[in-house]
Amino acid sequence: MKSLRRSVRKSTAAVLTAGLLATACTSPLRTPSISPSGAEGAGGIGAEGIGDPYFPRYGNGGYDVGHYGIQVRYDPATDQLTGRVAITAVAAVPLRRFNLDFTGLPTTRITVNGQPATAEQQESELRVTPAAEVSGDFTVEIDYAGVPQPIKAILGEGGWLHTEDGAIALGQPESASSWFPVNDHPLDKATYDLAITVPEGLSALSNGTPEGTTTADGWTTWRWAERAPMAPYLTTLVIGDYRITSGSHRNRPILTAVAKSFPEGGDADAAMARTAEVADFLETQFGPYPFESYGGVVVADPRISYALETQSRPVYGPSFFRAGSDSSWVVAHELAHQWFGDSVSIGGWQHIWLNEGFASYAEWLWAEKDRKISVQSQFDDVYGLMDWTVPTGDPGPANIFSGAVYRRGALAVHALRLTVGDDAFFKILKAWTTERRNGNAVTADFIALSERVSGKSLRPLFDAWLFGTAQPPVPKP
Repeated sequence: MKSLRRSVRKSTAAVLTAGLLATACTSPLRTPSISPSGAEGAGGIGAEGIGDPYFPRYGNGGYDVGHYGIQVRYDPATDQLTGRVAITAVAAVPLRRFNLDFTGLPTTRITVNGQPATAEQQESELRVTPAAEVSGDFTVEIDYAGVPQPIKAILGEGGWLHTEDGAIALGQPESASSWFPVNDHPLDKATYDLAITVPEGLSALSNGTPEGTTTADGWTTWRWAERAPMAPYLTTLVIGDYRITSGSHRNRPILTAVAKSFPEGGDADAAMARTAEVADFLETQFGPYPFESYGGVVVADPRISYALETQSRPVYGPSFFRAGSDSSWVVAHELAHQWFGDSVSIGGWQHIWLNEGFASYAEWLWAEKDRKISVQSQFDDVYGLMDWTVPTGDPGPANIFSGAVYRRGALAVHALRLTVGDDAFFKILKAWTTERRNGNAVTADFIALSERVSGKSLRPLFDAWLFGTAQPPVPKP
């Protein structure tokens, strides 16, 4: 998710076209998966796109990535990035050609199953032709080098951003393809090992568990490992001059970092210091924390006008930290995404309310716990001001970071709570995060689970709150 400042917060093999909910509902009822069906072009050529109706060229068809091993070396003085990615994948069908998402850094070596392969760059697609057709398990290694460029995104520039003291790789709905070849869609989650080499004295922060550093000849390599499946847009790389705090919480590593340009002991440091406290509270609401590490990074670059739930270690832009302000609400939002969006990822960008509605609702839960502002009063405030013309469950590509997804999504969550009662509501949330852990899901999956756990027919409720274009009546508890 993306959190945008207070007003509007953000931010397949395709089986994203199943049945419809009644009348106004256009949400697929089938859970998508990486599968051969519709995933590949004719003659064993992987599709240029995974099948997402909002962003047809995101991701690629015909294969499923299991793991990325990424090694990069970055020199901020020259803005030169040198990288190697080792990909392990499974072909859904025999492939004589397949695509990776990559925004155009020149490649210097490509192998498939250890044999030289050829590649053609077409806009943001890297078309790879192996020496021999691949089937089943296969490996790809790609060496590349150049000056990485940002990606034009819905909220402005994303992807790789050169900064005054280093770089930030961040963005949604795409960013990873700006710094490594990838199958860039949430449906193809994978595990990651990352080794980032930077000039000695700079930090290189990423996802997952810190695996140590080594220094030689004026360069330091920082190693990170994310062992839980991660959607590509949730990867991040933050290089620069940072104040790092590390330790252990609940037998897991916790590492937070704040750009040194922020005053030591100020609002940014105070917010990051509450990371474990907020995570523990959310665990009581949503079930066990889903990852092996905790953390957060506060960056100073003003181009980052949002916060993003990069897996296990969210990144926060500078605008959230004003003198004397309590910024723990945005920590609650981004940490809620570790359950809703990261562990349980969407099956297509139409369903982004499953990320943002619940993360926005987590803000209300946290405000009730931390500042004694009732969830009901927060609901009432938003309900009275909501624009109902954009459907939450199918907002359209231009509105995936709109209030219809965030605020109206939170309203729909509370409407469910009022309808089924607290006991069933929190059972639904915990069943969702347990049963769908490390996987993908769509709106229809959540509706089906809610009906199963509550024993109630809920299609009319969700139809009105997610897909209607008029203000629905508030359910009576």
